[in-house]
Amino acid sequence: MAAVIDIQDVSKSFRRKVHALRGVSMQVDQGQIFCLLGPNGAGKSTLVKILMTVIRPSVLSGSMLGKPIGHKPTLRRIGYLPEHHRFPSFMTAGQALHYYGGLTGMRRPARRRRVEEMLELVGMTSWRNHKVGTFSKGMQQRIGLAQALLHDPELLLLDEPTDGVDPVGRREIRDLLLQLRNEGRTILINSHILAELESICDQLAVLVKGRVAMEGTVDALTEGGVNWSVSYRDASLEWGDSKIEQLEDRIVVTLPGDSLHQVQSTIDRIRDAGGSILAVSQNRESLEDLFMRALKQAGTEDAASPGAVRGRKK
Repeated sequence: MAAVIDIQDVSKSFRRKVHALRGVSMQVDQGQIFCLLGPNGAGKSTLVKILMTVIRPSVLSGSMLGKPIGHKPTLRRIGYLPEHHRFPSFMTAGQALHYYGGLTGMRRPARRRRVEEMLELVGMTSWRNHKVGTFSKGMQQRIGLAQALLHDPELLLLDEPTDGVDPVGRREIRDLLLQLRNEGRTILINSHILAELESICDQLAVLVKGRVAMEGTVDALTEGGVNWSVSYRDASLEWGDSKIEQLEDRIVVTLPGDSLHQVQSTIDRIRDAGGSILAVSQNRESLEDLFMRALKQAGTEDAASPGAVRGRKK
């Protein structure tokens, strides 16, 4: 699978020695939804702006869509939604999309068709002739996403795409992103809203203090956090080191690992003791748990060594 974004050792320092990025290396493969996560101030938006040549890096090596970062013709093949985008408030939604379509070099007949298609795609057709300045934050985000898709890009860079969008709109945007991925597009999403991303990420990287603290697929990164819970009653058993939770009407034993054989043995043991099985469930570490683990791990490694926390891809 070809790498659409392949960067190595990206660093950025601002004045007064503020180190926004400290040797970031990352690879985004074709047809993926790649989620760039991290707390506020981690360097996520700075990295996206470097890829779009909005900010000049201190150090950069790598490529995007097979060309060096900053190759101007390649930028026309990318759709970009900035975090704090601003459309001219006096323009209507339709005028704003025509304006930005013109900036990408689209001819007027193609713009007319695509503007209508994109307004319908993001649920803003009925607002076509309303001024952008009257829109809510969520409505402006929808127009921003339409703008990013207008010229039919191969790669999308989306900085906080669901910021300010209501729950229905967030779900619609997630469904749209999955549709775009299934069409073969590659999508890089920068966000700190973990619940929005868990169901759509193919791969992720967690940035902490300008470094990649963790990188890989969600399944691979949470593999060690899989366990099983067995709920039962009417049996008195000792479980050694296994985690036990005594509830009012049941006992829950948590089994580490992903062994079905161990689960079956536990069920057999409970039944042999005269117990009744109430529920069996598999639990996997959530994206929020993974995120907190990355923060803790980065803090521990920082304390042990001042060097960069290296990204790990599984």
